[in-house]
Amino acid sequence: MAGKQGSLSINSENIFPIIKKWLYSDHDIFIRELISNGSDAITKLKKLDVIGEYSIPEGNEFKIRVIADAENKTLTFIDNGIGMTAGEVDEYINQIAFSGAEAFLEHYKGKADEEQIIGHFGLGFYSAFMVSEKVTIDSLSYREGAEAVHWDCDGSTEYTMDKGDRTERGTTITLYLNEDSLEFANEYRVHEVLDKYCSFMPVEIYLENPNAEPHYDTVDPDEVTEKDTVIENIVIPAETQEIEKEDGAKETIQVSPEKNQVKILRRPVSISDTAPLWTKHPNECTEEEYIAFYRKVFSDYKKPLFWIHLNMDYPFNLKGILYFPKVNNQYESLEGTIKLFNNQVFIADNIKEVIPEFLMLLKGVIDCPDLPLNVSRSALQNDGFVRKISDYISKKVADKLTGMCKTEKDEYIKYWDDISPFIKFGCLKDEKFAEKINDCILFKNLDNEYLTLKECLEKNEEKHKNVIFYITDEVAQSQYINMFREENIDAVRLTHSIDSAFITQLEHKNEDVKFLRIDTALNESLREEIPDADKEAAEAEEASLTELFRKALENENLNIKMEYLKNKNISSMITVSEESHRMQEMFKMYAMDGIDAGMFGAEETLVLNANNQLVRYILANRDSEHVDLICRQLYDLAAISKKQLTPEAMTEFIARSNEIMMLLTK
Repeated sequence: MAGKQGSLSINSENIFPIIKKWLYSDHDIFIRELISNGSDAITKLKKLDVIGEYSIPEGNEFKIRVIADAENKTLTFIDNGIGMTAGEVDEYINQIAFSGAEAFLEHYKGKADEEQIIGHFGLGFYSAFMVSEKVTIDSLSYREGAEAVHWDCDGSTEYTMDKGDRTERGTTITLYLNEDSLEFANEYRVHEVLDKYCSFMPVEIYLENPNAEPHYDTVDPDEVTEKDTVIENIVIPAETQEIEKEDGAKETIQVSPEKNQVKILRRPVSISDTAPLWTKHPNECTEEEYIAFYRKVFSDYKKPLFWIHLNMDYPFNLKGILYFPKVNNQYESLEGTIKLFNNQVFIADNIKEVIPEFLMLLKGVIDCPDLPLNVSRSALQNDGFVRKISDYISKKVADKLTGMCKTEKDEYIKYWDDISPFIKFGCLKDEKFAEKINDCILFKNLDNEYLTLKECLEKNEEKHKNVIFYITDEVAQSQYINMFREENIDAVRLTHSIDSAFITQLEHKNEDVKFLRIDTALNESLREEIPDADKEAAEAEEASLTELFRKALENENLNIKMEYLKNKNISSMITVSEESHRMQEMFKMYAMDGIDAGMFGAEETLVLNANNQLVRYILANRDSEHVDLICRQLYDLAAISKKQLTPEAMTEFIARSNEIMMLLTK
């Protein structure tokens, strides 16, 4: 072919600066793009073979070689795919052709980090210029009689194209790295990037270092294959051992026989798993394989609880595996990883436009070749097709959980404590998911039984219609729990930070259902009814106690309530309204955003038990010099059973306790 020089046909002379700076948010992604192009070239050749337009030679091994040469500051990608003719290089390389080029330039000019581009496979080759001062291409087409072609460009709009010297079908792309990108000539850095993006490519990928010392293996002759290079034959002598016989004589015996082995050049190992587990049918996969795949991909050696294998061909192509891992107790620390692939090429983690937000608490892989990945994330957000994919994934998860609840109830209950934060978050974020999973939501009661919402209501129906009591802290609320147990009233455990928002949603959906924390206003079951004849006297006693406690605690706004509790051993308690509880929980959840829950004090009520001797003592000895001391002590006793005292309050409480004990000794 005749030599040729020219200018790249593009829509703006500023295309290369834009490609270098703004085409991708992560510069290491150029490796993914060039590997993807090599894989596509191999896939195209395989398709030609299938339709009869080309016959793949016998013994052909498709692969992509990546050569990291730190000495020469180059990174080379070699495939044995379809190759290119000079005309095809002219068409696909010299003319930077992608849809809406002018619009793209206009939109991204000067927007380095404003909006991330997920991927532009049509622009994949040009990503090489993000890290290179020069790029060369050597290619030979599969076509019979084709001439090899050589192309090079120094990152300007000028290129040179001439006859090449490649003798084997395929393409070699060599990157002459710029000084800021020499890390990509390091074998270990390249291996790291290949692991990140190309671990599951559908073609074998081999990483080579031309400057590394060769490695050898010693194997039995019958283990040698045609691909092995034999260096030398080795004779391993028989191993002998000297033993002492019963008569004291010594004898040499043979422990292992003489054997022949061969020394071979160690074969490179592909870093790509070309048939990852998600590409297989669920019936072909074992539990051991699912667990091994989970540990390999997520470096999490805890066994996942269970998993969902997605396998859909219509109306879109989607495959994947979603794992339910063991989770931490608090919402803030719940964080999973969903890896998104396109034809086994890694795209990104946790793209919330494609994957429902609540599924981000899981770990898994999703491969969807039909996704429009050559657009910005904002475009994905408004794409109807993407929403269908998201809805499908959500539906499959709901189907798995409801199916397990109905047919494997014992297993479902066993997993509930771990999966409940995920399910509750899903209900808050996805209305359709909430509707599907509604009958499978469980509550663990004080006896550690797992009940549905309906069963919880039935449990207390005789005493409290449509009310479900709950606890958030078994230690802090132990006094209230004991009172409830004495009256045979049940409560459920809601100890996760997401529970407050979740039960609020349940109340909105079920208007006749109310959740109450057990340390809110005391209900009738825990108190004695006051005869009408005694009510006037009781009101006077409550007024007297209010005056005494407000004075002793120097708090004129303190709320005091006198009750006749059935349990005479309880002297004082603090109750907080349900609304205040919910508000406190909400502020606690958003504390990371700069909101301090302590800034918003909950309105408390000090409940004094008129049936308790200490309270009766105060009423009978209003003028005693010790009344203030006892009032303050009763308040702290009530507070300490509900929350942690401040350091100052705790110091005073200890000192006061010592003082009271000293009085008892007199």
